[in-house]
Amino acid sequence: MGKIIYELRKQIQDIQSELDELGGPISDMPELITSANLLRSNEYFSKITKKQSELLSVYRQYSKALEEMVDAVFDIQNDLKNLLKEQSKLISDDKSSVSKNKKKPVNKKIIKK
Repeated sequence: MGKIIYELRKQIQDIQSELDELGGPISDMPELITSANLLRSNEYFSKITKKQSELLSVYRQYSKALEEMVDAVFDIQNDLKNLLKEQSKLISDDKSSVSKNKKKPVNKKIIKK
């Protein structure tokens, strides 16, 4: 489970790094015609959208892996709680059986003749 979370976190960091490398929107160049500028902007936004979709997908997987890990931790916690209850019961049962097995001192009455 830890390996999966590590790999997903690494993917998130890689995609975020790629998004950062793309930078901001490309400014229009006056020497290019309008349609070329629009084409460049469209290409940029396509790349950004693709990377953001990848990032959302990896975050979804990462969240699911974390939820599974938390569920496992809660299951372990519940098992430990039940185990402690059983052990406490056994300890108290042992104490009560030991106290029942102790012999009570016998009071001897002296009979006078």
